[in-house]
Amino acid sequence: MWQKFTYDLGNIAKSMGHAYSRPLHWKKDQFLNLGYITAGTAALYIIDDNVDNWADGWRNDVPRWVTDYGNDIGGPNRNFALTGAVYLTGLFTQNPKLRRTGVLLISSAAASGLLQQISKRIIGRARPKANVGKDKFDPFHLDRVFNYDSFPSGHTMLGFTNAYAIAKHFDSPWVKAGLYTIGSIPGISRIIDRFHWLSDVAFSTAISIFIVEAIDKFLDTKYDQKYNDKRVEKKVVWDLQVTPQRFGITMNF
Repeated sequence: MWQKFTYDLGNIAKSMGHAYSRPLHWKKDQFLNLGYITAGTAALYIIDDNVDNWADGWRNDVPRWVTDYGNDIGGPNRNFALTGAVYLTGLFTQNPKLRRTGVLLISSAAASGLLQQISKRIIGRARPKANVGKDKFDPFHLDRVFNYDSFPSGHTMLGFTNAYAIAKHFDSPWVKAGLYTIGSIPGISRIIDRFHWLSDVAFSTAISIFIVEAIDKFLDTKYDQKYNDKRVEKKVVWDLQVTPQRFGITMNF
């Protein structure tokens, strides 16, 4: 179990590095996707103030328990408690698929969490509740400047990362849609409470998907079993064993 644990920790660190290094290996399709996301974010940026003003008409109509859930589950403490519980359950029950899912959840959340913390300090965009408009920035700070840390949305990235990773277990589009809806609550809650603009949330959601997909493909090279793989692959593994008392070849199948 200790060997599996240390192996998984190594894969978490490698997964984060793999996700961050993907832009160096992008080709035409990936750059086109980036262009689409940039264009979409820019389009939403134009109407950010309008959406914030429009939301004033129904903010108080949203049940408080919904926004409290979004703010709570999208926070790092609850998020890593959930992902850690999934991983430890898989580790202690010797369930390789659940263990792999835990590694995907933790590494994706860690990669997105670190990325958004650094980005906030570099970009320094004012939050809606600062009441200075969508165009105000105070960039390039080592320390976090509150009310100028709107872009991207950490709650959105953590919340939707989990939902998107868990949805990979299911083929049903209805189940996936339900999980995506639940995963969207943190982002919507942050708009309602004026912590983030619509463009912050939309961009963060897209980045979450990219990170999960990149790490998931990397983990395919590190683990034999995948959580949603219905096919049972028959693998034959040959192992040469040499000890002072024994010499032989073992076949596992």
